Amino acid sequence: MNFPEIPQIPLAERVRPKSLDEFKGQKELLGKGKPVRLMIENDTLSSFILWGPPGTGKTTIAKIIALQTDSDFYQLNAVSSGVKDIRNIIEIASRNRTIGKRTILFIDEIHRFNKAQQDALLHSVESGLITLIGATTENPSFEVIPALRSRARVYVLDELSKNDLEEILKDSIQKDEFLSRLNIEITDRDFLIYLSGGDARTLLNVLEAAVIQELSSDPVRITKEVLENVIQKKNILYDKGGEEHYNVISAFIKSVRGSDPDAALYWLARMLEGGEDPLFIARRLIILASEDIGNASPNGLVLAEAAFSAVDKIGMPEARIILAQCTTYLASCPKSNASYMGITKALETVTEKPLYPVPFHLRNAPTKLMKDLGYGKKYKYAHDFNKHFVLENYLPDELKNEQFYFPTDIGQEKNLLERLKQLWKGKKKY
Repeated sequence: MNFPEIPQIPLAERVRPKSLDEFKGQKELLGKGKPVRLMIENDTLSSFILWGPPGTGKTTIAKIIALQTDSDFYQLNAVSSGVKDIRNIIEIASRNRTIGKRTILFIDEIHRFNKAQQDALLHSVESGLITLIGATTENPSFEVIPALRSRARVYVLDELSKNDLEEILKDSIQKDEFLSRLNIEITDRDFLIYLSGGDARTLLNVLEAAVIQELSSDPVRITKEVLENVIQKKNILYDKGGEEHYNVISAFIKSVRGSDPDAALYWLARMLEGGEDPLFIARRLIILASEDIGNASPNGLVLAEAAFSAVDKIGMPEARIILAQCTTYLASCPKSNASYMGITKALETVTEKPLYPVPFHLRNAPTKLMKDLGYGKKYKYAHDFNKHFVLENYLPDELKNEQFYFPTDIGQEKNLLERLKQLWKGKKKY
């Protein structure tokens, strides 16, 4: 049997959509009357950042925009590019402007640009010399400097649905010149889609690897066993944006919450070996230190914040040591989610009940008129009383003695509980 020659270009690139009508998913951005589609159809491009998981179409959207608006398109990867590359493209954009041609600069993984690199873009983006399209898997609020964020809208991309992935799979097999010449039978499509973790690129990469592995058979049968064999090639099945990413970080957090430092270290190692961004891990530890440890061991938040700063300064591979120290400390700490539950209950009260007026004795009274109206009247200044405390109602009258914070008797939070019991003397449920 004569087999078709295996293409050198990956399948995901060969079948990349070239128009909005070919694109699958992201209907909230690209559907009829939606913002990005309107931007293209009305030729009113402005700079923006696409934030979403890998394999959801960020690069494809940028390339479609460039193609459909007849723009000069340049792509940089933040990991391998620097200020010099940016300046070279700015020079090209200046020449393009003289002939009335738009220049689009697409920066993949823009969250990996440092402040100096992001600063180099500011003037050109603000003046419209360059239309910037950034792509990031990380929250731009943390990773993109405010000055650049204020000059570029942020659009959130959703993980592709099962239906989106099924359509991509079907179209790719039908339209790709290599695959369309083969008799392909996929016996477990659901498992293939599960392996993709919502990432179209992973879906197509796994499919192509499986097809090449079984190319000598006719039909080319892609079974669950074939797919399992493909993914076992020491990928550690850790796609930084797919389902396994979320599974492993979930196992890591739950292990720390469950006070098992050994399990936590194992999942930490899985993430580091899989190429996870150490700052992503450090950021999750900061959240965990407050959500799951809280006032039972307040030093946990201090250490987590210090760990984030140290990881940011040191980088890998040494950052693994800092993350390991923080992980084992937090896993070994006493736990309390009382603060987290407290703000959750308070927010529910705010959203589900009327917004009651602030009692007059708690209101600010900066003017004589406000004082005459009773603002601040009868307020008791706590420091004027014994032990700097006085029984007072600090809530709206309708919520008098309502309680949101229920401290535990674990770790250092036990001291807070005992103090609050003595102060409030049965007025609350301490």
